[in-house]
Amino acid sequence: MPGFLSRTVVLWWALVILGGSLRAADRPVLWYCLHYQAPGENRYPAQGAYSNALALLSRQFEVRVSDARPTAASLADVDVVLLANPNDLPHGTNVPPVHVSPAESEVWESFVKQGGGLLILGNQEAHNLEIHDLNGLLGGFGLALTNRYHDAKIVKIPATVPEIGGLRWAFYTGNEVVLTPGHPARPTAWVTNDVQVPTATGKRNEPGILLATAQLGRGRVVVATDAGWITRNALLELGIGDLTLRDQDNAEILVRLCGWLAEKSRSR
Repeated sequence: MPGFLSRTVVLWWALVILGGSLRAADRPVLWYCLHYQAPGENRYPAQGAYSNALALLSRQFEVRVSDARPTAASLADVDVVLLANPNDLPHGTNVPPVHVSPAESEVWESFVKQGGGLLILGNQEAHNLEIHDLNGLLGGFGLALTNRYHDAKIVKIPATVPEIGGLRWAFYTGNEVVLTPGHPARPTAWVTNDVQVPTATGKRNEPGILLATAQLGRGRVVVATDAGWITRNALLELGIGDLTLRDQDNAEILVRLCGWLAEKSRSR
């Protein structure tokens, strides 16, 4: 009898482990790609500012974090990629960051066409954000970032917006998205700045696009003009700097956007 129980326990644990592996294999893969972040910058580390966001996403994705170069091989089984605040200049005496090359833009465009999802987060001034070479990539989707800034506020997303309509976005200052009319990727503004809503600082408050999407081939792209809104302090309403935006749905917005990006991902 004890031997039977021992074999039963071993079998039970084997099934649990195997079941867990199967469930992990069935989940879509989300890659937090650090390839374009400057060595030493460490503004949005996976085990720091972005730890809560990645833990949240791990409930629906197999989350990977690396600074690997994007290639057809490194993207082969990836469904969604997160690029946050690609850097322009080196941090201190460290080597310069890698910028998006034309060859890599082609890799990313192919990834999206085949069904991949791409989430790109811009940022505010003084955050070492590179947009010139990044726009070489975004141009393939009829999108671009421009350094025209909008200050922090709670953005009430209209109910008519797909996926995230009706939610409250705590926007912690960022630049602006520009669309190319008539582009085959169908760039679309999902969230624009409502100038009737005052900013939390009483400063820059002009019309402009804060979050846009595009669809090319079988895949999708989201560009949002702030990387701070998914940090631990923003999600937990602890504030960024001297500013705290409360009563927000940032976590739900992140989950829904990534879910939308993964919907048309490649079958594996």
